Amino acid sequence: MARILGVDIPGEKRIGISLRYIYGLGPTLASEVVERAAVDPSKRAKDLTEEELSRVVHALQEGGYLVEGDLRREVGMNLKRLQGIRCYRGLRHMRSLPVRGQRTQTNARTRKGPRKTVGVVRNPNAKTGIH
Repeated sequence: MARILGVDIPGEKRIGISLRYIYGLGPTLASEVVERAAVDPSKRAKDLTEEELSRVVHALQEGGYLVEGDLRREVGMNLKRLQGIRCYRGLRHMRSLPVRGQRTQTNARTRKGPRKTVGVVRNPNAKTGIH
């Protein structure tokens, strides 16, 4: 299993697919990096030589792509900025509600989490209606 930018990429998959395990690299950027590194796209990640791996890492770093830690940090800072200025989107993020205008009366379970049933708790010391 090869390691690129601190991420273990699966060796059994083709290099273009394996690179997608890096946060911030999707299909388009992964194929672009493979092309820029001059590596055969049909080659499996485990079959890459050290020289080819270093070319892939070099292509990633020289391409100016925001990946892994830098991208995570930037996304986090963007969310902190929105929350800091207390704009609508920032408040929705704070309250763990949908941000992009979806309905919340029904659905929105992914964002809101499992249902919390609200029930009545009766006082055991209260008088009952029986005399």
